[in-house]
Order: sequence, then structure tokens, then C-alpha cells
Amino acid sequence: MTNDSDKQDYDPEAVEIRPAATVMLIDDRPDLQVFMMERHANTVFAGGMWVFPGGAVDATDDSSIFQESCIHRSDAEASRLMGLASGGIAYYVAAIREAFEEAGILLALKREGLSPLDLSVDRRAERFQAHRDDVNDSNRHFMEIIEDEDLVLDAGEMHYIARWITPLGPPRRFDARFFIARMPARQTPIHDDGELVHSRWMSPKDILRRAEAEEMVLMSPTLRMVKNLALFDSAEQVIASASTNQVDEKARVTRDTRVIVMPGEPGYDEGLTDIETGWIRLRPLPA
Repeated sequence: MTNDSDKQDYDPEAVEIRPAATVMLIDDRPDLQVFMMERHANTVFAGGMWVFPGGAVDATDDSSIFQESCIHRSDAEASRLMGLASGGIAYYVAAIREAFEEAGILLALKREGLSPLDLSVDRRAERFQAHRDDVNDSNRHFMEIIEDEDLVLDAGEMHYIARWITPLGPPRRFDARFFIARMPARQTPIHDDGELVHSRWMSPKDILRRAEAEEMVLMSPTLRMVKNLALFDSAEQVIASASTNQVDEKARVTRDTRVIVMPGEPGYDEGLTDIETGWIRLRPLPA
């Protein structure tokens, strides 16, 4: 929510660029769909816009704390994928934590036997909603929930597919790493009803149609991610592509329309490289 300090003058050049992580949750329902949430109009960053679950990387997400609670991807592998010397797994942890806080989805496995987390039986959904409320109210730390429920974070189910750095100007700036993951079975997403006021499953093509008709407002990188997602027919195809860690495709912005374009698209050769800084590695695999 906004407060008086948010409305004060500030120097855009002095705004810190904070590390952040976002996860696109996809599924076949029965067509390819992605889970979208609408932010409250009064939030400082992206107010009123439709987004994927995500947020800033906290100090507590650091790999030294969570390394033993992550499975199927090491910090060394995560860091290599991101071009970092170390600490890459913290972005995966942040994305998993934010998905739980904002959408109620926990990308985790039971430590014993590594079985999928099933929230559809034994009043578990109610119990985990209480956990979520405690974390969002700062009554408990996310890691406590993981330890108490004897879980491990399934970083292997998440694939690193993009990086976007928000442009100069806003009071908050982020260096956001984007991930994609398939929605866990036997879990149901729902927005937090605080910073996020609406949510729904939507097909990429429907999102693009609604954005074109100005029925939905999306940040430029979010819209670009949806455009790439619309190139696929199924969640299986998306994950197969994302897991190959394709070569980064650097984005540019068209001079006239300020639309983010990728190599091979109209306006790319003459596009600008210093406005929306980012790249994507999400394209259908060759047939």
C-alpha cells in the first residue's frame, strides 16, 4: 500500500535496483493457460496491473540458509544458469516463497520419499492457508513452515527463462529473473486478497486479446512473456523447451510504438536497447 513517504520527491538516478524473482505458473485446462493476478490499484509498484506471482529477493532467501532445503538443483547449477559466481538458488527460493505468499501455491515435496505435496486431503488446505497467513502477517518465517511440514523446495521443477531490468524513472526498480513451472497437481491457486485483488487462469491468446482491447493492463515485460507463451500449444511443450536452457534472445523496443520485440520481428533491427533491458529464452523447439 502507499504511504506518505512513497509520495515524496525522489532522485530516479538514486533508486536502488533490487534483485527479484517471478514465476509463471502454467497448466493445460485443457488448453494452455497461465495463472494471472491483478494488483491492487494503490500498490506502489505496478498498481492495477495483471502480473505473475513474484517479488524482491530477501536476505533470508540466501542460499546459505536454504541450500539444504532445495532439491533437484544446486546453487552451483543455478548460479551458472544465471551467470553468477554464487547465490543463484536464492532466486529460486524467492520465486517459490512469493508463489506461496501471493498465490497459495507451494512448489515443494515431502522430504520422506519426495512425494508431491497434496493439499486436497486431511484439511491440509486449511492448515497451509493458516501457514500462509502467518507468513504474510510476518508472524512466522517461510523457512519455519518448510521445516515444520518436513518439506523440500523443488527447484528442479522451475526453469529460468528470462531476465528484465525495470527502466529508470519509477520509485522502485527491479532486476527480475523469470521462471516457469507447471502447476502442481492437487493444489489450487488463489490470490492473497491484499496486494492482489483478482486472479484467474487465462490462455495466452485471450490475455493478448484483452490487453489489445485495454481490458487488462500489463507491464511491457509481462506482455512480452505472454506473447512468447502464445507460441506454444501445451504446457508439456513449454516445459520441454524451457528445460533446454536455450540461447538468450535479447529484446529491443521499437522507436515509434515502444513495443518490446525479439529477433526476427518487425522493428527489431532499428529497435532501442536502453529502455526495457532484457532477454528471453523461451521458443518452441524445432519439429
